[in-house]
Amino acid sequence: MAHRTRRGGRAARTGDGPRRRRLSMRLLLPVLVLAALMAMLMLRGYVHSEILADHRVRSEAAADKVPQKILDGGPVIDTRGGRTTTLKVRDHRLVLTFDDGPDPVWTPKVLDVLKKHHAHAVFFVTGTMTSRYPDLVRRMVAEGHEVGLHTFNHPDLSFQSRKRIDWELSQNQLAITGAAGIRTSLFRPPYSSFADAMDNRSWPVTRYIGTRGYITVVTSVDSEDWRRPGVGQITRNATPKGGKGAIVLMHDSGGDRHQTVQALDRLLPQLKADGYAFDNLTEALDAPSAHTPVTGVGLWKGKAWIFLVQASDEITGVLVVGLAVIGSLVIARFGLMFVLSGVHARRVRRRGFRWGPPVTEPVSVLVPAYNEAKCIENTVRSLMASEHPIEILVIDDGSADGTARLVESMGLPEVRVIRQLNAGKPAALNRGLANARHDIIVMMDGDTVFEPSTVRELVQPFGDRRVGAVAGNAKVGNRDTLIGAWQHIEYVMGFNLDRRMYDVLRCMPTIPGAVGAFRRTALERVGGMSDDTLAEDTDITMAMHRDGWRVVYAEKARAWTEAPESVQQLWSQRYRWSYGTMQAIWKHRRALVERGPSGRFGRVGLPLVSLFMVLAPLLAPLIDIFLLYGLIFGPTGKTVAAWFGVLAIQAVCAGYSFALDRESPAPLISLPLQQILYRQLMYVVLLQSWITALTGGRLRWQKLRRKGGVSAPPAAAPAPRGEVLDGRPVR
Repeated sequence: MAHRTRRGGRAARTGDGPRRRRLSMRLLLPVLVLAALMAMLMLRGYVHSEILADHRVRSEAAADKVPQKILDGGPVIDTRGGRTTTLKVRDHRLVLTFDDGPDPVWTPKVLDVLKKHHAHAVFFVTGTMTSRYPDLVRRMVAEGHEVGLHTFNHPDLSFQSRKRIDWELSQNQLAITGAAGIRTSLFRPPYSSFADAMDNRSWPVTRYIGTRGYITVVTSVDSEDWRRPGVGQITRNATPKGGKGAIVLMHDSGGDRHQTVQALDRLLPQLKADGYAFDNLTEALDAPSAHTPVTGVGLWKGKAWIFLVQASDEITGVLVVGLAVIGSLVIARFGLMFVLSGVHARRVRRRGFRWGPPVTEPVSVLVPAYNEAKCIENTVRSLMASEHPIEILVIDDGSADGTARLVESMGLPEVRVIRQLNAGKPAALNRGLANARHDIIVMMDGDTVFEPSTVRELVQPFGDRRVGAVAGNAKVGNRDTLIGAWQHIEYVMGFNLDRRMYDVLRCMPTIPGAVGAFRRTALERVGGMSDDTLAEDTDITMAMHRDGWRVVYAEKARAWTEAPESVQQLWSQRYRWSYGTMQAIWKHRRALVERGPSGRFGRVGLPLVSLFMVLAPLLAPLIDIFLLYGLIFGPTGKTVAAWFGVLAIQAVCAGYSFALDRESPAPLISLPLQQILYRQLMYVVLLQSWITALTGGRLRWQKLRRKGGVSAPPAAAPAPRGEVLDGRPVR
C-alpha cells in the first residue's frame, strides 16, 4: 500500500564517509528519452540536408594549372597512385549515368525502363538519398547496374577542407555499404560537367580524390534533362554524334523527371537500332568491376547506419503525427474550455439562480494533518470565522512536530482533535468521517485557509438532491514568487477553467483536496476514501460519477492554499498527482464497458481525462522540441510564428479565465517564461510518471515542507489568538 512515510533528515553514513546517492532510473530515463529524441531529430536533419548542408557553388576560374592532357582527355580521370590519365568510351558504347538519386518516385521508373530494354547504367548516388532509400540502391546492384559516390550532402568540394571531403566520401560509402553490401571506386563531383571544364579550383580536388582510391567520372554528353526542355530535346541532346562512345549525364532525382523517363524509353530503342550497347562503366571500358563486396565489421557498420537513419525517419514521422495530435488536442481543449466555461459562468451567475432550497444545516469539516504545525493554526482560525455552522475535526496522522498539541492548546469550540498512527491521508479522512456528526462533509488540507463564506458557498449545491460532491475554487496564496505566480496561472487557467468545462460535461475528474464537499451517504455508498491510488481525490470523484452522483463546481467557494516554493517540492507534488491520476484512470477502466451512469462516465469522462490530462501533456513537449529544431535548422520564421500562435491562443484563454475568476491579469506577464521553463518541468514529471507506471514502480507519498506562508485570505486580517475554552479533544 502506497502511503505517507516519514523521511529521515540526513543520508546514512558509512565508515568511509557519506553514502553516495544513486541516480534514480526514473529520473535518468526521462532525460535519456528526451536526449534520444533530439539525437534522432539531429540525425534526420543531417540526412535530409538540413544540418551541415553547404549549397554554395563556385564560379568558373582559370585553368592554367590543369594539365592539358586532362583538359583534352576523356571523361574518366584516374589520379590514383600519382597517375594523371584519362579514358574514353569506345565507339558505339553508351554509358548512361544518373545523378542525385535514388528518388522514391523516379528512380524505380528509370530502373523499369532500363530493365525493359536490357540496358545497364551507372547511378551516382548521394549518401542522404541512399540512407533514406536503401532498397533502391540494393535493386540497382542486383539488376547489374553500377553505383558511384556523389558525396553525402552534395556540396561543391572546392569550398571544402580535406577533412570535410573525407567525411563526404566515407559517409557516402558507408551508406552504400549498408544498402547493398559493397564499396565502389567510382566518384562524380557535384556540379561537374566536362573534362575541359576542369579549373584551378576543381583540379586539386580531383587529384586528392585519386589519392583516396577513387576514379573521377565526369561526362561527355549532357542531356540537360534538368532544364526539362521536352522529351524530344532531351533525346536529341543525349544522342552522340557519328556513332562515338559517350558518357551521358541524366538525373533520376532533384525534381519532376517524367520527361527524363519518357526520353529514356525513346532513346534506348533508337540507339540500339543504330548499333549502340548500353553498358555500365567498367563493362564499357573492359575493366574489372568497380564494386567490391564488404564483409565483417565494415558491413555491420553500414547496416547499423541504415538502421539508425530508417529509425530516425520513422520516429520523426511518429513525432510529426504526435505534433498534429497535440495541436488538435490543444485547440480542442481551449475551444471547449472557452465555450463551456462561458456557459457555466452564465448559468450560475444569472439572476435568481439557485441549486435548490438553501442549505443551512451544520456541516463537518475534516482537516487531515501530518506535520502541519507551521500552517494548522491559520487553517483552524480561518474555519472559526466561517459564516456557516460547522464542526471542525483535525485528524492528526502521526505527526512528529506537535501538530495535535498545537490545535488542542488553541482551545477553540467545535474543534476536535483525533489522533492516529501514521496511516496516510485516506485513512485519516475515513477516521474523520467515522467521527463526524453531520450529513455534509467538507474536506480541506492542513495548509489551506478558507474565506468566511467558503463553506456556505461550497455546500449550497447540495440543495440539488442529485449532487453528491462539490469542487471548490482552490487558489494559490503564496503567489509572490515566480514559481508561485506560475502555479497561480496554472490554477486559474488549467484547473478552474477545466472544472467549469467538466461541470457542464458532467464528468469532472477531481474534487481538489484543498476544498471539496461530499454527502455522507454518497461517500458511504462508494466505500469512503480509498488508498488504492496516490490521488485519492481523483479516485473518489470518479467513484462518485460511476455511482450516479452529480459532481459540480462552486466558483465562489474560494480556498487559499500554500503552493510548493521550490522546484524539488513542486516536482514531488506533481509527480504524485500525475502518477495518481494514471492509477485512478486504470482503476476505473471498467467504466468503459459498463452501463448506466458508470458507462456514461467511462465513455465520456475517462477519454476526456485521458486525452486532456495524460496524453496531451505527454505529447506537449513535441511543440518545444520542434520549436528548438526549427530555430536551429529552419525554417526559423515559420517556426517562431507557429510558436507565438500557440502562445497567443493560450494567452487569450488565460486572460479569459482570469476575467472569469475576477483576478488581476498582471501575473500573465510571465506567461511566455512559464511556457519556456515551468512547462518543461511538468513535461519531465509526467514522463517520469509514465515510466514509473510502465515499469511497475511504486511511488511513495512524500510530505511537502510548508512554511506557513498563507495565514489568511487576501484582504482579511488574521484572527486574534483566542482564549482557551472548554472542550475535550477526541483521542
